Amino acid sequence: MGRVYNFSAGPAVLPEEVLKEAQADMLDYKGCGMSVNEMSHRSKMFDDIIKTAEKDFRELVGVPDNYKVLFLQGGGNMQFAQIPMNLMNKHHKADYIVTGQWARKAYEEAKIYGDAVKIASSEDKTFSYIPDCSDLPIDEDADYVYICENNTIYGTEYFQLPNTKGKLLVADVSSNFLSRPIDVEKYGLFFGGVQKNVGPAGMVITVIRDDLITDDVYPGTPTMLKYKTQADKDSLYNTPNCWCIYICGLVFKWLKNLGGLEEMNRRNEKKAKLLYDYLDQSKLFHGTVRKQDRSLMNVPFVTGDKDLDAKFVAESKAAGLENLKGHRTVGGMRASIYNAMPYEGVAKLVEFMEDFEKKNLK
Repeated sequence: MGRVYNFSAGPAVLPEEVLKEAQADMLDYKGCGMSVNEMSHRSKMFDDIIKTAEKDFRELVGVPDNYKVLFLQGGGNMQFAQIPMNLMNKHHKADYIVTGQWARKAYEEAKIYGDAVKIASSEDKTFSYIPDCSDLPIDEDADYVYICENNTIYGTEYFQLPNTKGKLLVADVSSNFLSRPIDVEKYGLFFGGVQKNVGPAGMVITVIRDDLITDDVYPGTPTMLKYKTQADKDSLYNTPNCWCIYICGLVFKWLKNLGGLEEMNRRNEKKAKLLYDYLDQSKLFHGTVRKQDRSLMNVPFVTGDKDLDAKFVAESKAAGLENLKGHRTVGGMRASIYNAMPYEGVAKLVEFMEDFEKKNLK
């Protein structure tokens, strides 16, 4: 069987060029006689891998010198606790904008460590829009304001950051990570679980401003969960996820060779436009998200008939279009069209949808 077009929300599609290079390196990395999976994280060989990965990441994203780049384990869910443990340290209060399941989980976790306040939400319409964030009731004592920048399940994305009224902005960027340029200095901290758009599952990349890395943390915070522990040791306090760092490093080079995040954004906009233009004129399918908030990464859509949705998922799978079933809280279908999804894959999906509509429109 050949490779399919994989629309999974995560773990998700990786660039074929990256997979082929990893395949070539699997048994003998660059002539060293062993796999990355076998070498010591203290070795000169791995030191070159992690330092090159960080250098390429900094160049891609434009990370200033006064920010640390940390390769951490535990994924995004660990950050839900690690952030309040480390940053809710002045007034023990933080404001959360809840636009989906992951922001809600982060908010609930933060309540364990301090006064987490939900200042805006789109729960009233099943998280199908981004609330107006131009004049939020931000608390004067808030240590930070938290958002999830792209909502994988519900298919919404922030295209304008909230007005935090001078407060620190913290963002989960997991599912639009490296999909478009960002201004790092607008954030105090942002993090991305890499399994959605950057690499294999098992790691998160956290970018944090130097002045936020202190010993002033929540009492009882485990040593491993202090950002200072990891920053002081350049992400090598303990054995890191060596293979994941290696693959992410290959993805960073792939992105640089394409032309960087500006070019990636152009490609992502082109792919998304193809699918959204079809949905906007379709008589069978329709999207579930307010138009101005539609994600470039995750596109949920429905027919309005659960049996027909199930038929679509089954027939699309048979046609080599994998993982199009939507999340249970939205239903229908969802196409995750991350960086590594080629334009041809989205074109094939639209072609299949057109044919399905002709055969099933009553």
